[in-house]
Amino acid sequence: MLQRHLSTIEFFMALLRRIWFQIHWFIGITAGTVLVVIGLTGAVLSFRAEITDQLNPGLRQVAAPPGAEALTPAALLDRLQAGSAAHRVATLTVFAEPGRPARVNFAPRPGEKRGESRLADPYTAVLLPEPKGDDFFEFVESLHRWLLLPRDAGKTVTGTLAAGLLVLALSGLYLRWPRVLLSWRSWLRLDFALTGRAFLWNLHAVVGTIALLAYLVSSATGVYWGFDAVRSAVDDAAGEGRAVRAQRMEGAGAATPAAPAHAKLNLDRVWHSFGDVTRGDWSQVTLRLPARNASQVEATYLSAQPEHERARNRLYLNAATGEPTRHERYADKPLAGRWVNSIYPLHMGSYWGLPGRIVMLLSSIGLALFAITGWMLYLGRRRTKKAVRAERARLGLSNPAADPSRSAEQVLVAFATQTGHAERVALQTASALQAAGIAAAVKPVAELSVDALLHFRKVLWVVSTFGDGDPPDTARAFAREFARQSGSHLRHVHYGLLALGDSHYATFCGFGRRLDHDLQNQGAQMLFPVIEVSSGDPTAMNRWRQSLTSTFHLPGDAWPVQGEPLPEQAFETWRLASRRLLNEGSQGDPLYEIELVRTDAPAWQAGALVELIPSTPQQSGGAAPLAPRSYSVASGPPDGSIQLLVRQARYDNGIGVASGWLTAHAEIGAGIPLRLVANPGFALVDDDRPCIFIGNGSGFAGLRAHMRERARRGHGRNWLVYGERNAAHDAFFTREVEEWQKRQVLLRADIVFSRDQPQRIYVQDRLRASRDALVQWVSEGAVIYVCGSLEGMAPGVDAALSEVVGSAALNELIAQGRYRRDVY
Repeated sequence: MLQRHLSTIEFFMALLRRIWFQIHWFIGITAGTVLVVIGLTGAVLSFRAEITDQLNPGLRQVAAPPGAEALTPAALLDRLQAGSAAHRVATLTVFAEPGRPARVNFAPRPGEKRGESRLADPYTAVLLPEPKGDDFFEFVESLHRWLLLPRDAGKTVTGTLAAGLLVLALSGLYLRWPRVLLSWRSWLRLDFALTGRAFLWNLHAVVGTIALLAYLVSSATGVYWGFDAVRSAVDDAAGEGRAVRAQRMEGAGAATPAAPAHAKLNLDRVWHSFGDVTRGDWSQVTLRLPARNASQVEATYLSAQPEHERARNRLYLNAATGEPTRHERYADKPLAGRWVNSIYPLHMGSYWGLPGRIVMLLSSIGLALFAITGWMLYLGRRRTKKAVRAERARLGLSNPAADPSRSAEQVLVAFATQTGHAERVALQTASALQAAGIAAAVKPVAELSVDALLHFRKVLWVVSTFGDGDPPDTARAFAREFARQSGSHLRHVHYGLLALGDSHYATFCGFGRRLDHDLQNQGAQMLFPVIEVSSGDPTAMNRWRQSLTSTFHLPGDAWPVQGEPLPEQAFETWRLASRRLLNEGSQGDPLYEIELVRTDAPAWQAGALVELIPSTPQQSGGAAPLAPRSYSVASGPPDGSIQLLVRQARYDNGIGVASGWLTAHAEIGAGIPLRLVANPGFALVDDDRPCIFIGNGSGFAGLRAHMRERARRGHGRNWLVYGERNAAHDAFFTREVEEWQKRQVLLRADIVFSRDQPQRIYVQDRLRASRDALVQWVSEGAVIYVCGSLEGMAPGVDAALSEVVGSAALNELIAQGRYRRDVY
């Protein structure tokens, strides 16, 4: 019982890891490119002040005329207003550093949102030239903060991207969590001796770990700046929100007599009082001058040695008398208030001084590194998976026979893979065996149980090692369970083992070596010594082939030429025989049945897909061909044709390219280039186990192909749960469903029309309502098939099944291959 619980936990952890992996790469390849733009612009802005000073050396420090002293704020204001009488000064910033230009912000003119900001000579009040580079940095800042979008929309987009970066950072930490927590070698060792994908992964993971804290800080603060609701909630919680500050000001106003409405600003008195209160402990101060009937001057200042550039103190003084009315010191704020005021320096890194700014600069640039390595890893994985699919389609290999008595006659080729390379080698191995007339079954380790090995006399293992000696994610549960076995119950098994890894890792082929140890402990006998391969070494791979050739007496031409690319299945021309509108008058987009014929049509299995290359009326003879589109096949070879259910996609600018071509543009009799593609993840079971078919809309295609094949075989324990919009216009399937029921090959049909009643009802709702029956069918070994929309229906069915049978049981169904989906 304990072992069963442990296996369930391990399976759950492996599933959780796969889910986070999918989330990580999806966000990486979708938001990653834009995050690079935000990162690089952030890097440019990191040292904006220093760069501007270098471009404008005369504006950083103004030489004092002989015998001159810096003007007081009152004198500066008088001269500035005299030179621009119609242009009111809104704020005046002065610095304690001698010769530092003052900054003056003028009130906006009528029709303007923002007033002009200029530097002024602190000795003469003459306005200085506009700094060089300001326009460039304003553009970069707009790109960084709003992606050049309107401000409100841009903030939302960048806030969402910041949230994506936060998820990327946390999921990346989870995915690379080492076996030994305190092993710095696993966490931080950047190994330049690695090559290929191993080096890319090592670089991606190690640099990501080093920069993790920076990304957590920058993304969390980015979320704060990006969403006004988040910012308001945080500010209010910290006592720094506008409403709280307004209440404070009202309280201060009630406690202090207000100046008369006609009172004139006396900046000399204000400045003298500011000096008395601060006792000279200031480095810069911004004086917000009163407008209209306002009676106070707000002095926002930094102390002489501030914690950071936003450690602001605020002093409110009576505009006429200079009497202080309220003093808000940064040091007196509660911790939450200080943290809120530190968000900007945290985001920029200046909270930690120059080292922090440098770290943020490097981490911002590093986003480009992660985008590049992430894309290279993703594309490499895609290429490997494509090659594996092509290999499977070319070889036509199937899973092991369900009959255990036949298993002993087969050679089991078991593989454990992280990227797909081990699977490809396993498929090529099985192909060579089959070429010699030897039955071979290919199965991933994740689908093996310890008991299943008892039914085979010969097993060939092709296993990869992931990271620092770990099994691939999908093989972890099997590896732990297998390692706990004892006794010699595998004495009848002879095995060969190919261990794939990278010799630059300290635990080279660690998983393969542990598996070999466990096999020997359980009595299994080696066919030949274990072969270890580092980074696809061709010499070691040839030893594997030679060992198999000698052991199984394979012909010399059983193996493909080393390094020869795998051929892809060619597109063949089928004729468009007919198309029929199935849902005239429907609220949804038109759904067509498309029929394609070919005189020498190849055979295919229920659940297969077709890939076709669409054409458009606008294409000329010299255009690049369009990318293939995939559709579920709604028929089987006995039907004499390929039948598709194609929803005509409609957009503001017309109909979809592929769906429009099939349903409207292509003439009857026209040639359609397509190829059949195996879909093992949605393949029909060979036996008469009960099957539950769930779907909606055009997903009826995959369900119909399976039901027709089950009916032909006489397998009658079938349950259909299917949804459409309205019975009046979308019940195109009714006649065939009724025929299956009459022939007693469809025991139960739950048809759901979502819009035929005020309350929307969907297939997942019907599953919940059929809880008892669903649990009973699953307990009897039912295989569940889901075909239809990925958005809405598929996750809804997942949630319903998890509620009804339990999440652990659903995970077990997935592991057993009893939950198969074809969703899009």
